[in-house]
Amino acid sequence: MTETTSHHHDHSHNDQHPDIDRGITRGFVFAIILTAITLLAEAVGGWWTNSLALLSDAAHVFMDLFALSLSLMAIYLAKRPADDERTYGWHRAEVFASLINGSTLLFIAFGILHEAWSRFANPEAVKSKEMFVIAVIGLVANLVAATQLHGHSHDDLNVRSAFLHVIGDAIASVGVIIGGLIMLYTEWFVVDAIISGLIALIIGWGSVRIIREAAHILLEGVPRGISVAEVVEQMRAVEGVNDVHHLHLWSICSHISALSAHIDIEPDYRLRQGEIIGEIEQMLDHDYHITHSTLQGECSRCVTGPIIQQLKHRKRKNNSCDHGHDH
Repeated sequence: MTETTSHHHDHSHNDQHPDIDRGITRGFVFAIILTAITLLAEAVGGWWTNSLALLSDAAHVFMDLFALSLSLMAIYLAKRPADDERTYGWHRAEVFASLINGSTLLFIAFGILHEAWSRFANPEAVKSKEMFVIAVIGLVANLVAATQLHGHSHDDLNVRSAFLHVIGDAIASVGVIIGGLIMLYTEWFVVDAIISGLIALIIGWGSVRIIREAAHILLEGVPRGISVAEVVEQMRAVEGVNDVHHLHLWSICSHISALSAHIDIEPDYRLRQGEIIGEIEQMLDHDYHITHSTLQGECSRCVTGPIIQQLKHRKRKNNSCDHGHDH
């Protein structure tokens, strides 16, 4: 029987980049403060000016404040250590926060569309000059908050969902400003409803993208931008590797990608198995940022198995003493 050994490799993104979470946390705190100020200004201003667009944006800002707070909470949860109950720790809290953020955005978008349709049928007078000033204040606050989150929005789903919230607010503020100018000079108050509807469509599109990506991670999908075929080809290209099979590739969160696989080592290279697996792990980390890998070598019972193993439900064994593992 051929000897089977496993090798595990893991580098936490916090260990490699200790300033990442600190920078993200500072950005969130600053954005939360600015968003709270914006919410107060737009809520009071929307009621005062009778602007649906401003009130709609205020409702959006309220959900943004909730989303930012939820995202910040997710960062603190992710810092909690892994244990014997949650072996991956709390990193998935980031993805749950993103899913909730996207869902609340979609809910708000439908609410705004409904109200905009009513206002379109029955336009109401709006204090355009005051609406314009308040919208400008909101735009400036949103842009400043966005700059605090932008640096980490490309590689962190949690930050990106919050960043899109803030950008959505900035776009909405631009729409309100344009609407305010039109109404100021033409008194065509139906523009208020039109701008509100456009805001809702923009919000809805962004929310669907966030929900789709969060669901992809929760369903153990392959990380975006990584091709399984390409990864397998690179693994096979390592000297001494005969084949790769039973491969799984998934995201734990936006910062951490994981891979497990069986590596069939050529007979003449079996004494160098540890070195070969170490070379594969280094390649996965460097080329694909797969920082958590578990590779098993010389599995004689499954060398002819498929690259992607199909998982099946199996009846649990009644014998509590039997802890055997079947391939």
